[in-house]
Amino acid sequence: MNWENPAAAQTASRAAAVGHRPGQPVVRAAGWREPPSPPGHFLIGNAPELKSDVLGFIVQAHRDYGDVIRLRFPFVRAYLAAHPDDIRHILQDNHDNYTKNNIDYRLLKGGLGDGLLTSDGPYWLRQRRLIQPMFRRERIAQFGVLMAQAARHLADDWEGHARRGEPFDVAAEMTRVTLAIVARALFSVEIAQDAAVISQSLTTMNESMAQAGFAALLPFLPTRTNRRIRAAKRALDRVIYRIIAQRRAHPGHCDDLLSLLLFARDPQTGKTLSDRQVRDEVATFLLAGHETTANALAWTWYLLGCNPDAEDRLHAELAEVLGGRAPCVADLPRLRYTAMVIDESMRLYPPAWAFSRSNLEDDEIGGYRIKRGSLIYISQYVTHRHPAFWEDPGRFDPERFTPERVAVRPKYAYFPFAGGPRACIGSQFALTEAALILATLAQRYRLRLAPGHRVEMQPLITLRPRHGVKVVAHPLR
Repeated sequence: MNWENPAAAQTASRAAAVGHRPGQPVVRAAGWREPPSPPGHFLIGNAPELKSDVLGFIVQAHRDYGDVIRLRFPFVRAYLAAHPDDIRHILQDNHDNYTKNNIDYRLLKGGLGDGLLTSDGPYWLRQRRLIQPMFRRERIAQFGVLMAQAARHLADDWEGHARRGEPFDVAAEMTRVTLAIVARALFSVEIAQDAAVISQSLTTMNESMAQAGFAALLPFLPTRTNRRIRAAKRALDRVIYRIIAQRRAHPGHCDDLLSLLLFARDPQTGKTLSDRQVRDEVATFLLAGHETTANALAWTWYLLGCNPDAEDRLHAELAEVLGGRAPCVADLPRLRYTAMVIDESMRLYPPAWAFSRSNLEDDEIGGYRIKRGSLIYISQYVTHRHPAFWEDPGRFDPERFTPERVAVRPKYAYFPFAGGPRACIGSQFALTEAALILATLAQRYRLRLAPGHRVEMQPLITLRPRHGVKVVAHPLR
């Protein structure tokens, strides 16, 4: 075995045992064994390492102990699964055995409620089927008009920054534009007057829920974190319930997600959704509908600023395909390098960097026994750096996503939107939005990191740049 890289060695031995090629199922080893585990504190396990540097710890643990590892926590059996075939098993092949009914999603429900992201079982399936029509291809094309228009307005707004040569936070700008887009596209509202309240409330809940630990599962405890979560939720609820009340009072002819939620009826009972149920879906889509795309774009601008050769190629493609005109949805199939830049950015800095499932019955993952009721973590951040599938994984290289190279990798070596039946419903919305915003802004500006600004990761529920990404915009025309 290659003791310097157990993860790669285990993958190679699995493949050799069955003549495995990337993308084919792996024949799993017989027997019931416990996965290896990093050493931890005798009482609190790996909690100190996870608190101080969760990303560094799980990447190193994968390198040291392999594709399935036991994480030491008090009161719960927890594991990390990193091999694409095991991830496919959990999310796709055996998905009926895995649920979101666990400690992590109960924590999320404290802020988001019982929406599509956090719900499970028959209720989730009904909501998914109800909402699915809003994300069909033809609707995405319609939303693309709003996306392109918002991107052009933002490009115009940046003229003043560029003319004065003043630094600004492009991460905050991506949050502003994506929040405006999701509010208009899905709820037909202009969010400018409430943008600061919504953004701050979601940020507070994101930070507090990520840091709260077990205290947030007991919301009645008067901890500082629980008080912050409750205050942020109240502020967000005032905005959402006002939007709901206004639409109920003046339904008009809006053909959007809000109307779909308000006027849909349960086929068995004939009842409509309560305001609370509608609120939970609106809160979910306000967060998930802008947060992930905003973070993906913030990291994309950072990576382009650090890799001028890739940036030059992006600008060359935009000039060739667009010829100076503004991009639209019809241009996206030809903006192939633009899409590869976004894919590679989400490989290195996946907006959703980890999530969990719990198994209803005993299972076998990578040859190890996983008892029912365990907490199984899957981390895009780890698997997107798996040395068996990504050569020099820390390097920014959009060429990894040419069709030829994608075809020879296992599907779940790259899964920024999760996978299986619970894959993100808004993935095409997000990718279309990201491509149009990137193409529109990169067509007009070259962004450079502001001198002295330090960019570092902040792994909350999503992967944010801790201090933003401050840049200076240089006009291209």
